[in-house]
Amino acid sequence: MSKRPPVIISCALTGAGDTRAKNPAVPASPREIADQAIDAARAGASIVHIHVRDPETGKSSTKFAYYEEVVHRIRASRCDVLINLTTGPGTMLTVPTDAPFRIVPIADAELMTPQERVAHVVKLKPDICSLDVATMSFGDAVFVNPANHLREMATAIQASGVTMELEVFDLGHARLASHLIATGAIPKSAYFQLCMSVPWGAPATPGVVAEMQRLLPAGSKWSAFGIGSDQFPMVAIASILGGHVRVGLEDNLYVAPGKLARDNADLVTKAARIIEDLGYELATPDHARAALLAH
Repeated sequence: MSKRPPVIISCALTGAGDTRAKNPAVPASPREIADQAIDAARAGASIVHIHVRDPETGKSSTKFAYYEEVVHRIRASRCDVLINLTTGPGTMLTVPTDAPFRIVPIADAELMTPQERVAHVVKLKPDICSLDVATMSFGDAVFVNPANHLREMATAIQASGVTMELEVFDLGHARLASHLIATGAIPKSAYFQLCMSVPWGAPATPGVVAEMQRLLPAGSKWSAFGIGSDQFPMVAIASILGGHVRVGLEDNLYVAPGKLARDNADLVTKAARIIEDLGYELATPDHARAALLAH
């Protein structure tokens, strides 16, 4: 058996993409999201990464009441899984090709200020929250996270006592995150999430993951995930390279080629099997707390 630390599984439950039409198992209501979080924890996830949706339309939402209900339901269940809230919404826009060149927020949603993006984190104080270190082309849209926004958000998150998960989508994002840590804008306790195969970010290959890992500050804790069919190969790649892993319906709708996942626990169960078949130990929530949370 390997002597490497136990492998932490994060489960990204629902995301912001319009995916329910492709797989009706994608949770939308606060109750569905919380129930799937609890089931994912029972299947082996130590962390659940949470976006919220409008339960009537299934579309992405930033409504505080939905975050509050999800967090309350998980905590009331006495499930010891670590709660990770997103701060990603309110950052996507398109740029039309016709004049005048005015930016257009995605799905008619307003772009959000740094303080608006972290308001639910400050109030609910989850264990972890995401911080997207990425300004990039995201498919046909633009994902906007300038460094001055990141610094302002990081200040509010740190003041709330919440651990930051730095989501990096390409080599330059890893360099920026490392710079923000070196200059004191982000604490050294931050956890890195390497987001692979997102259009148009870094490809999900072992060599690219290894190079992104090399660019991180020495001793950094990190995880990685792949989109779609790259999800389960990335579980193996990240585990072998010494990292942790993320799976879930936010990133992939299938448990096997042509077979839709029944729920998030279905994906976590497969990831746990891959990790254990490699000879590695699966982390418990207590392992994850000891390894990741700021002390």
